[in-house]
Amino acid sequence: MSEPASISTGIAQRYATAVFELAKEAKKVKAVEADLTVLQDALSSSDDFRALIHSPIYSREQQATAITALAEKMKLSPMMANTLTLMAQKRRLFVLPQLVQTLRDIIAEDKGEVTADVTSAKALTKTQAEQLAASLNKTTGKTVTLHQTVDESLIGGLIVKVGSKMIDTSIRSKLNSLQNVMKEVG
Repeated sequence: MSEPASISTGIAQRYATAVFELAKEAKKVKAVEADLTVLQDALSSSDDFRALIHSPIYSREQQATAITALAEKMKLSPMMANTLTLMAQKRRLFVLPQLVQTLRDIIAEDKGEVTADVTSAKALTKTQAEQLAASLNKTTGKTVTLHQTVDESLIGGLIVKVGSKMIDTSIRSKLNSLQNVMKEVG
């Protein structure tokens, strides 16, 4: 199971590195960032788009034609449109979700930014998000961008992931640890 995942990650890493280097050289990193947002929205909202990039029933030519038309309709930069067309011709569109994430990470690292995944029981207010970002800025020494999700099963508290570190202050995890302690006693 992990072998295909690592192959996809490796392919995405190579494409992302190439796109980033070309964008940086051409001073088009902001355009690529905008393209990534559009692609992420399409990936999360369109079942047809996900089917196009993952389904083996489409030929290389069909994928390339469709992705070229979609890139034009999405108003993607020529660099990203050409990359997607090349990926379609090489049967590599299935790594597009990993490419988007890897490219985002490379751009953030180049800017000295880090992304923190924040999961909360209910949506954070603007003030809470700003305070959390400021606190994480001090801790990491980098500019922190928050990626927020809501999971009501946490009951309360937060789960914050920055890089390989995770801080879990959710009530759910505290209840689970209390339950484990009670099992050990009994």
